[in-house]
Amino acid sequence: MTRTTEFLAFFAAQILETIGMWRIFVKCGKRGWLSVIPLFRQYYLGVCAGRDGEGRMLALLEAGVDASIVSCIFFEVGSLQYMVASFFFLLVMIPYTIFRIRVCFGLCDAFGRNRFWVVPWIVFDWLCALIWGLIPSFKTAEGYPFDEEEVAPELSGLEVDLDAPGLSINITRRTAMSFLKRKVLLRDIHLNIPMGHMVLLLGGSGSGKTTFLNAVTGYEKAKAVITLGDSDVYKQYNSMKYDIGFVPQQDLVRGSDTVYRTLSDAARLRLPADYTIDKRRNRINDVLDTFGLTPVKSSLVDKLSGGQRKRLSIAMEYISDPTLFILDEPDSGLDGVMARSLFEKLRSIANTGKIVIVITHTPDRVADLFDDVIVVAKDAMRTGRLAYYGNTIDAYEFFGKRSMEEILMSVNRKEEGGEGRADDFVRKYSALKAGGMA
Repeated sequence: MTRTTEFLAFFAAQILETIGMWRIFVKCGKRGWLSVIPLFRQYYLGVCAGRDGEGRMLALLEAGVDASIVSCIFFEVGSLQYMVASFFFLLVMIPYTIFRIRVCFGLCDAFGRNRFWVVPWIVFDWLCALIWGLIPSFKTAEGYPFDEEEVAPELSGLEVDLDAPGLSINITRRTAMSFLKRKVLLRDIHLNIPMGHMVLLLGGSGSGKTTFLNAVTGYEKAKAVITLGDSDVYKQYNSMKYDIGFVPQQDLVRGSDTVYRTLSDAARLRLPADYTIDKRRNRINDVLDTFGLTPVKSSLVDKLSGGQRKRLSIAMEYISDPTLFILDEPDSGLDGVMARSLFEKLRSIANTGKIVIVITHTPDRVADLFDDVIVVAKDAMRTGRLAYYGNTIDAYEFFGKRSMEEILMSVNRKEEGGEGRADDFVRKYSALKAGGMA
């Protein structure tokens, strides 16, 4: 068999497999044209089989298999290039076969067929694809897809007034690509935070808290409209970013600098260019006093206590006097007394007319200092949704719980040790807001 004949045979097998896959995808409720794209074809075969993860790996491995096959066709037998391509083919074929078997098992279950079909699927994949795709008796089993989850709560459509004072948030959705698949990270989050309010952001791991904050600050834009006062955060991002302070969980300070030098550097970066030296110096001194750092302003950062270092990290972002101040676990690593003192300082900042939003994993020891709580939870589709926003006192009654940690457990998924009631509360909150607007 000549090289040209080998290549044509390989190409013909790909065409026949594509035809069969097209029909299989249609039978499984997917778009048939996805079978035309090689990587998508193997991934969505895994989706049809109810094995998304194996499908992703199969798509990547098939790319390696096909590349090595084409290389062997065109390289001279016995050449170094041919030997390398052959070795790569054998290396990739082992995991490829394993993942192929797993996907085929799932496909047999999806179509209600005996798992002995796995053998012909591995040896003559193009022929099996034609048989399964074109013969009418090969159809998905009753109850397919078997792992389909409860339908996620419907969208509320209750957008807040963008002209309202304070921070107005209308997030339609925030998406991200995850290897051939677009995943919805956040959806249908609408709320308004008045000026002078300190807000607790509550949610389990992976619920979308950080994604939500990144969308609000404009760091990662969503399909949304975010306004702070009269300004649109997205449209006026370059000017607005100095009016928004964000303190990450990790301390971003150099241990070899003094406290004053650290704040001086932050001031040069975050204060307007028209600030005079005197105005900048006065602002630095004001922030030192605000966070109780004046006595240690000449000390090296490395010599600070944990509480002082945390206050310095917060002071660096507060140097620009932001209207919106967001903090991600500012009390991490602090004991109860130091954490309480820090949150009392944040409370005093909110009392000056600022909006303060905080994530903390120990909310109950400082819950009384917050005006409101935002509860973000994963719905049935594992998308971050708004389960509650309102007064902290009312939150206990809404969820029927006595602590913030109990509220969190009620919306966490069962596999995460929670009660798995996120969808119930998303629907309940939507109904509550709809009734209030009626």
